[in-house]
Amino acid sequence: MKKISFVILCAVSVLTKAQNPYEIIDNVSSDRIESDIKKLVSFGTRHTMSDTESDTRGIGAARRWIQAEFEQISKDCGGCLEVSTLRTLEKGNEKTRITKDTEIVNVMAVIRGTKYPNRYVIMSGDIDSRISDALNYTDDSPGANDNATGMAGVIEATRVLSKYKFESSIMLVGLSGEEQGLYGGKHLAAKAREEGWEIVGVLNNDMIGNIEGVDGVIDNRTFRIFSEPTNTKDSDFEKRMRRYYGGEVDGTSRQLARYVYQMTKTYMPEMNPMMIYRLDRFGRGGHHRPFNDEGFAGVRIMEAHENYNRQHQDIREEDGIKYGDVIEGVNFEYAKKLTAVNAISLASLASAPQEPQNVAISGAVKPSTTLYWDEIKDENLSGYKVYFRSTTSPTWDNFYEVDKDKTEFTLKGIVIDNYFFGVSAVGKDGKESLVVFPGEVRR
Repeated sequence: MKKISFVILCAVSVLTKAQNPYEIIDNVSSDRIESDIKKLVSFGTRHTMSDTESDTRGIGAARRWIQAEFEQISKDCGGCLEVSTLRTLEKGNEKTRITKDTEIVNVMAVIRGTKYPNRYVIMSGDIDSRISDALNYTDDSPGANDNATGMAGVIEATRVLSKYKFESSIMLVGLSGEEQGLYGGKHLAAKAREEGWEIVGVLNNDMIGNIEGVDGVIDNRTFRIFSEPTNTKDSDFEKRMRRYYGGEVDGTSRQLARYVYQMTKTYMPEMNPMMIYRLDRFGRGGHHRPFNDEGFAGVRIMEAHENYNRQHQDIREEDGIKYGDVIEGVNFEYAKKLTAVNAISLASLASAPQEPQNVAISGAVKPSTTLYWDEIKDENLSGYKVYFRSTTSPTWDNFYEVDKDKTEFTLKGIVIDNYFFGVSAVGKDGKESLVVFPGEVRR
């Protein structure tokens, strides 16, 4: 039960050879990502309301190609993927960005979990694209960075992860209708809620290929992880109690962001992940939000330096400035790195034990703090970690290891007033669940 530095332990607690993160990172191919982005761009436009009949142009051709890629990957791995589509009709409404009856189609591939088939870790990218006029579904809209990069990253992560088995299910999905109002995410999140899926977390990838910002900064190492601070489904009582007990920055999405951050710092130390403490960019939205709205953990992973001349722009040149989201604005090596960040995070979460349930805390007006949790019955469980950090620290910096037969632990000499606390579950091979912030205070 000795106290150990978080960074030191993570550096030596690598995944087993079957799912070695360094091997996963090495297997991600920038050439394949480049080829997939170019293919998606070749469809001319992928606007949500664009052509669905052509085999070469429009969103219909794009989503059929994505499905075919998933099916080919499944064939190559002996049928390891469950490939399907989720189709929902949106009625046309002149007051929205869907002005004619439009079928929203998500394309999904699932690596079914060997032990917990109804527990999901999800990586998403967007199929659709747009130009200056959000309702223009006929003109060319290549969407090379926004968001062929995210979609290509999903396909490449599927290729790499299809070589492994995981205890929990991994879903790789292309979502439609993002530019028109996050429709694809809303439909999938609603399905997950209705069918009782246990979603560990959603990694939404939206623009992962640009390294040259409109501000002139060129940076191929830094990326952002956006996360909402608290859970939207929290009760009024839980919201009131945060004023007294804390937890304003410790919702499940924030824990997911910390997880991706730490996986990156441990296995890809050349990268510089930035945790951004907001749902999304200022006043804007992404496809993780519908999952947050349903109470699921979800984050947005994207480039650090956006180039607004290449986003939602008609292809043109004015005053010597080139506008438009074309292939020349994509750095394939950078997209490869962010795809690898996703892949190792998915692999670790899908192989970890279930996160601790009913985590509680006590220690008011005492010289020590005690954490409590329910027993996890899992032969893969090796134990738990009880974390604590300064209230101003963005990361879980210190922890104690706790034996698997324990369901409570006292941190002697650690005053509850001065720190935040959490508990995670650890598998025999070192794979770790998300950290759970205590939801109950015991007197």
